[in-house]
Amino acid sequence: MDRPETLSRPALAFRKMHGLGNDFVVIDARGGADPVTPALAAALGDRHFGVGFDQLAVIGQAADADASIVFWNADGTVAGACGNATRCVAEVLMREGREDVTLRTANGILSAERLGDGRIKVDMGPARLGWQDIPLAGNCDTISMPLPGEPAAVGMPNPHCVFFVEDVEKVDLAGEGPRWETHPMFPERTNVEFCQVLAPDRIRMRVWERGTGITLACGSGACAVAVAGVRKGLTEQRVTVVADGGELELEWLDNGHVTMAGPTADVFTGELSPEFLAGLVT
Repeated sequence: MDRPETLSRPALAFRKMHGLGNDFVVIDARGGADPVTPALAAALGDRHFGVGFDQLAVIGQAADADASIVFWNADGTVAGACGNATRCVAEVLMREGREDVTLRTANGILSAERLGDGRIKVDMGPARLGWQDIPLAGNCDTISMPLPGEPAAVGMPNPHCVFFVEDVEKVDLAGEGPRWETHPMFPERTNVEFCQVLAPDRIRMRVWERGTGITLACGSGACAVAVAGVRKGLTEQRVTVVADGGELELEWLDNGHVTMAGPTADVFTGELSPEFLAGLVT
């Protein structure tokens, strides 16, 4: 016999998507209250006992945009932004008959459009370059931080710590990623990108995301890498960033905003069972 609590929580629909292997669960909550709690996000993000994702994106209503998005990390913490998930959500909304959409996020209202080749392009908003805005623990040069390797710091609006190295394939990402994610210089932790400049318009990137770990791609990370490359005098304003899962086209505009274009993929739809939901500790 079903336990009484399983009967009080209906199944919850979701969609699994990815952008360059950066994978997401998308929940459309426009029809009611946001159902996601830290416990649900962490349980859903578990790749063995849940569905598994790099980030969870919850679509909601917005008075000043077509929709809102709230992002969650796999450890149940809230993320400030997720560029590839933003493109995936834009794809979902565009299937409703739109060719462009606006999305309310923690980084303000972002605009997205479908390109002629099927890719989704999103304006990720302005890069945050001041130490207080990233944020850092103290005042320092955000182009070349006083740390080994002299990384750049960029907020998109997630904090990012960007290292440029001679051979990115030789970096011990599993060891170096968590070391810098929790460094005292980053009071809110940080995403960590290791990059190799292949040409003035092409960068190879590997990424460790705070609250998640190694991912095949990171949209906000690619934005931060593009900005850091220009600030260090290494690259042009328009670059291709090559992640483990594929390529993104980035441009740091003269108005300070960063645009990002790339593909999205719809994998499957499903429902979280009442039993799964009832087993959560909230």
